[in-house]
Amino acid sequence: MDRTFFIIASLLGGLSVAFGAFGAHALRDRVEPGLLANYQTGVTYMFYHMLALFVVAWAITRWPSSALPVWSGWLFVTGIVFFTGSLVLMAFTGQRWLGAITPIGGVAFIVGLLLLAVTAWRNG
Repeated sequence: MDRTFFIIASLLGGLSVAFGAFGAHALRDRVEPGLLANYQTGVTYMFYHMLALFVVAWAITRWPSSALPVWSGWLFVTGIVFFTGSLVLMAFTGQRWLGAITPIGGVAFIVGLLLLAVTAWRNG
């Protein structure tokens, strides 16, 4: 499973760089500033949680008997899909109602981070 999260993190890292470049160059004059700021926030969170997925890959090898890092990893992936996905789609479509989906991803990020903390606490 550590290999899976390492691969997902690597792919999401490349995607976050591509999204960032696209937003900086192609969207600057095509999307209103508020939606562009939302887009940038989504890409930033995607990048940070891509890094967290590398930590998950490490945690799985460090504490192989714990299922919590695996849950954490899937929560980070879910968070990226909902948080970043909703903000990127909102920027592309202008449909602000998509912002109602964003907190689902935020909660997934928070719970994923808490699970990593619990893993370290229990397995210290």
